[in-house]
Amino acid sequence: RLNNCELTQKFCNIVASALQSSNSTLRDLDLSYNNLGDSEVELLCAGLMSPNCKLQRLNLSYNNLGDSGVELLCAELRSPNCKLQRLGLNSCDLTTKSCNIV
Repeated sequence: RLNNCELTQKFCNIVASALQSSNSTLRDLDLSYNNLGDSEVELLCAGLMSPNCKLQRLNLSYNNLGDSGVELLCAELRSPNCKLQRLGLNSCDLTTKSCNIV
């Protein structure tokens, strides 16, 4: 649980690397309330697309996700490698475009 930690791009890059690791056992990740934006989501998606990623639940609620971040996440959800079963996007100020993408 890493909510409300003011996470940086550098940290998101570390998380993405961990998700790509063949030793990764992470199944649940709460990154809510971290002021994450599109660039951080892009880094996380790199980890989510890995065949080694076992993440099943990702909470990104209360972050500043833009349309391109949501689009990246949705593309990941369609990937055959994606094992996500639950994605939290509460209060992310999604636009109409983002909602249509989801």
